[in-house]
Amino acid sequence: MSVHHRSRYSRYAGGPDPLAPPVDLAEALDAVAEDVMAGYSPRHALQAYLRRGGRNREGLDDLAGRVQQRRKHLLGRHKLDGTLNEVQKLLETAVLEERKQLARDVRMDDTDRAFREMQLQNLPQSTAAAVNELASYDWQSSTAREAYEQIKYLLGREILDQRFAGMKEALEGATEEDRAAVAEMLADLNELLDKHRRGEDTDADFQDFMAKHGQYFPENPQSVEELIDALAQRAAAAQRLMQSMSAEQREELMRLSAQAFGSPELMAQLGQLDANLQALRPGEDWSGSERFEGEEGLGLGDGTGVLQDLAELDELAEQLSQSYTGSRLDDLDLDALARQLGQDAAVSARTLAEIEKAMHDGGFLQRGADGDLKLSPQAMRRLGRSLLRDTAKQLSGRQGRRDTRVSGAAGEQTGSSRPWEFGDAEPWDVTRTITNAIRRTIADGGDPRRGLRLAVDDIEVTETEARTQAAVALLVDVSFSMAAEGRWVPMKRTALALHHLVSTKFRGDRLQLISFGRYAQTMDIGELTALPALREQGTNLHHGLLLAGRFFRQHPSMQPVLLVVTDGEPTAHLEADGESWFSYPPDPETIRVTVAELDRLGRAGTQATFFRLGNDPGLERFVARMARRVDGRVVAPDAGDLGAAVVGEYLRAHFRGRAYGDDDWAK
Repeated sequence: MSVHHRSRYSRYAGGPDPLAPPVDLAEALDAVAEDVMAGYSPRHALQAYLRRGGRNREGLDDLAGRVQQRRKHLLGRHKLDGTLNEVQKLLETAVLEERKQLARDVRMDDTDRAFREMQLQNLPQSTAAAVNELASYDWQSSTAREAYEQIKYLLGREILDQRFAGMKEALEGATEEDRAAVAEMLADLNELLDKHRRGEDTDADFQDFMAKHGQYFPENPQSVEELIDALAQRAAAAQRLMQSMSAEQREELMRLSAQAFGSPELMAQLGQLDANLQALRPGEDWSGSERFEGEEGLGLGDGTGVLQDLAELDELAEQLSQSYTGSRLDDLDLDALARQLGQDAAVSARTLAEIEKAMHDGGFLQRGADGDLKLSPQAMRRLGRSLLRDTAKQLSGRQGRRDTRVSGAAGEQTGSSRPWEFGDAEPWDVTRTITNAIRRTIADGGDPRRGLRLAVDDIEVTETEARTQAAVALLVDVSFSMAAEGRWVPMKRTALALHHLVSTKFRGDRLQLISFGRYAQTMDIGELTALPALREQGTNLHHGLLLAGRFFRQHPSMQPVLLVVTDGEPTAHLEADGESWFSYPPDPETIRVTVAELDRLGRAGTQATFFRLGNDPGLERFVARMARRVDGRVVAPDAGDLGAAVVGEYLRAHFRGRAYGDDDWAK
């Protein structure tokens, strides 16, 4: 027996896509960390990323630009004379049809005809004045009478459409009963708002009103406050529409409004409605205006809708600016964004909000003791892993990679083997040796089942690595020239990659990060990553070497490894009282004490490598002499290759010459 289940499908109605993949934070984290290493606070760095967006994602600035484009388009496309033009056309039609009727009506008294023609001939230039003057005219043409009546109905529908969106279409072809129902709704609405102003209304009053007149409110408000919000926004937009017109246009419409439905009571009800709404929502913009410069005429209702759009665009611009206190991307009105810019804009904004939330809630940003946001240890690990992968790619692509192999017999097996060479004392890899012999025998036409003879070329030995543990001191120059010459971020990326390598793959080693500017100091990786560029003169390598020596003495059983990254000669040293002495050009005493401290480290067996950044001849001579004194090395990488150079030298010191082409350490 089988059971069949019927699936039901429907159109996706919006909101977060349940099938969308989770937000990828890798790009955001890399961008934020890059800015942090450049000296920005994590909060500023995250805001900057959200503003500019990602490689394939709009940022807040892109969305704000589209908002301004949309606003400019609306103002540049429209003008506000639509209703006046429609009234004028209907008036011209009525007058023309009436003149035709007067001309062909042969039975009409000539005096009467002449009087009527004179009335039509001498109508005021003002459309409003002409309409008002013809209010009592006895039309002879039914077509003319109908055109004139349409003016009154058009004005009524437009004026109502200003306050109630969609009313113009709803009242198309409306009967007297329909218009009476609208008048009743207005009276009931004003009564409800009056009671609410006095604090005397109840929820039952609102429910009764909506049950009776709900068809006029497509917004479907759920409370009297929501009803007032919707009405006040529309009414304020209607006021701004009038303020945006010329004085002549405003005067014309005010005079024409008396003819709306031929009912002065309607205008009185609308006037009371506006007064109630202004009293209940004084914070709305009731006095603003816009400058329309287009050619497409707008009626009162459509014009009010455009003013509402402009107000919504202004609110979106403020939300996208994120410039107000306590701003979060959760504040963004995604429905409004979709209305104004399309669903793709809402999706972009939602994704940015999810990134912001995930960076906070996912543990990548945390508050320090001082209350400021900092990159969390989790973020540092993730960033270090990414930087280390980049470094591995650089190392694997370097030309002339050393391939010398030094394997200690007392070392640990690495899992790899290599062809035997004269003098090797490592144990044989029996499996691979026999396999090589079988393959060679078959290739020579023999049958290995009849006997197998080994050749020297068949033999492979098991590789081992010396397990010397290293105490690594990475000294990084933090004088201002490092930032000024674009070496600040590469220096930090290098430290972070090396820190991640040591802390995850070579946990038996110890790493000390030491920065040296006017003074030197030990730092953890978080402090160094967040260190801003300081306009402080001084390259106190002497102090940095003192701290490195203290670190090496704390780990006497480990091989001391000194890695120095600098772009300038020493210009400062530490005096006996602990103060830093600065001099440029370098003081001979600064050079003397710096060299003396390096010699002390050299006598302790320190392996030293100097990474020279830039092409300063004085620096080139200095580091060359320093390296020769301790049998060290000098590497002169480009700033972009610094990470690979430092990690490569660390691996060289760690493996004591064994090839490190296999980059499993970077995985």
